[in-house]
Amino acid sequence: MPTMNISLPEPMKEFVEEEVSTGSYGSVSEYIRTLVREAQERKTNETLERLLIEGMNSGDGKEITSEFLSDLQRSVSARVAAHKKKHSAK
Repeated sequence: MPTMNISLPEPMKEFVEEEVSTGSYGSVSEYIRTLVREAQERKTNETLERLLIEGMNSGDGKEITSEFLSDLQRSVSARVAAHKKKHSAK
């Protein structure tokens, strides 16, 4: 795994070391990886929220019925099958 060196002011370094020493994390690297994963998740959630809001504001909605869901499932299944067929032929 590649390494990365970071510089922290003394109070931040002490904070990280205390978080590790309390047993919450096995190492400083684990602590930093957790912070990065949480930031990635926040960014993903923000993107999803933005896209959902855009969708909600994009026009009149459509009633979700069992027929609509069945049609959607068939459509998605057909697209997935076509995608798999296209990529397995390569």
